[in-house]
Amino acid sequence: MRLWSLFLLPLLCLPARVRSDDYSDVTVIVRGSETIASTSDEFVCATIDWWPPEKCNYDQCPWGRASVLNLDLTNPLLAKAIQAFSPLRIRVGGSLQDQVLYGTPNLGSSCDPFTKVSSGLFGFSQGCITLERWDDINDLFLNTGAVVTFGLNALQGRQQTRKGVWGGPWNSSNAREFIEYTVSKNYPIDSWEFGNELSGSGIGASVSAEQYGKDLVELQTIINELHGDSSKPLVVAPGGFYDQKWFAQLLDVSGPNVLNAMTHHIYNLGAGNDPQVPNRILNPQYLSRTSDTFRSLQLTIQRHGPWSAPWVGESGGAYNSGSRLVSNTFLNSFWYLDQLGQSAKYDTKVYCRQTLIGGNYGLLDTDTFVPNPDYYSALLWHRLMGTRVLSIDISGSSYLRAYVHCAKQKGGVALLLLNLHRTMGFMVSVRNDLNVNLAEGRGIRRDNAFVHGLKRTVSWVGSKASDGFSKREEYHLSAKDGNPFARTMLLNGVPLELTEDGDIPPLYPVEVSVNSPIYVAPLTIAFVVFPDFEAEACGR
Repeated sequence: MRLWSLFLLPLLCLPARVRSDDYSDVTVIVRGSETIASTSDEFVCATIDWWPPEKCNYDQCPWGRASVLNLDLTNPLLAKAIQAFSPLRIRVGGSLQDQVLYGTPNLGSSCDPFTKVSSGLFGFSQGCITLERWDDINDLFLNTGAVVTFGLNALQGRQQTRKGVWGGPWNSSNAREFIEYTVSKNYPIDSWEFGNELSGSGIGASVSAEQYGKDLVELQTIINELHGDSSKPLVVAPGGFYDQKWFAQLLDVSGPNVLNAMTHHIYNLGAGNDPQVPNRILNPQYLSRTSDTFRSLQLTIQRHGPWSAPWVGESGGAYNSGSRLVSNTFLNSFWYLDQLGQSAKYDTKVYCRQTLIGGNYGLLDTDTFVPNPDYYSALLWHRLMGTRVLSIDISGSSYLRAYVHCAKQKGGVALLLLNLHRTMGFMVSVRNDLNVNLAEGRGIRRDNAFVHGLKRTVSWVGSKASDGFSKREEYHLSAKDGNPFARTMLLNGVPLELTEDGDIPPLYPVEVSVNSPIYVAPLTIAFVVFPDFEAEACGR
């Protein structure tokens, strides 16, 4: 019996637009008078990593030729996938970045790729990127309009003082030459990230927050010197797992206006070979746990470094190259989109998905470059969800997750609905809070709680829809053949596949009267845009 059958018995598999007899009514109240947070225009981000083909986990080696050093930069599908976002932020970095040398004139050694070495960090030697390869990568970025964050080697010059702990100041000479070359070529790097997973107790290696803060000041000084009076890239760090005390100390030591963004990593689903990964994705209580991390980092920045901003610098769900059975399937989009929605509520400006290509969790297939389901989820978010985040009240089951932003470009609002339930559909009525102030105190609570006794006479959008002719745009996402482990996603019942010319397919909505409820079938996702929704915060 197939994995998905075992996992979802006795699941009734339904197309997105077919109603189940077993459904529950839900009311979503959008509070459009003010925003609760904001993202950047390049909130959706994807990574390109350094792992060579020899990187293996759980008796599989899923990286192929997807590294910074060997990725086929001329593949037309790669360029088209990036261009479709117009723009896509790309973060270049990963576990091996703190072993990367840059092939500048004064390197003092040959510029060689990574090789397997049992004594090396993560089982690999140092590796080197040539300036010619750097030129080729920037050609791709320039031609596709990518917004680039590049991760620098933050271990250079340090010595290991004891197991897992590195001390001494950063030797910036090689990085400075590399940045100087980049500036001389006018490559528009948006931000330089300092180090990867060296914060707190670290992954493989760690550096104290005090020394890290001093080194960030040096990096900022280098950037100021090399750029002069011209526009300067951001400095972001530490690119590691959140440790409140360490992150706070880093801000205290580096001081005002040095660290423009604090990057942290999220791998909350467990190991790539953990059989519980699918169940965790569909467990609303489990998914909500990361809100504690987002909230804590937001408060740490407010208290210790309000000049900075929270970013998720890397997130792949399941660690060690992702889950071979889950990370590249439709099911993973429930986790991914929920992460985008959760993090945005806590003022996260950028969310970098591990990876654009490579491992099991790539937005693109490692071998064919064909988009996986999460690619289309990311693209729809990027095109529909604006930067301003709104608050909601929601009644009913916790298995319906809901997030709302001001809509992008069209005005009004965009709503994301995720039905995590295996067998129950939801009939969702959307209301505007303009006329429900009197309902406060009658059992209404904010976000994913119950709304009791709400009168259905409340206007859904405010005064703009009084004529009853307004339409909304719906984008229903479901799995091919009802199989949540499918590699093909359906949009309003139509498979999302490349066109005959190898282009990203158009993403067309269906138009529906705003006065009808939204049906969200079991294990499906819906983006819904209300162009005429009267939200004061979205009209400013």
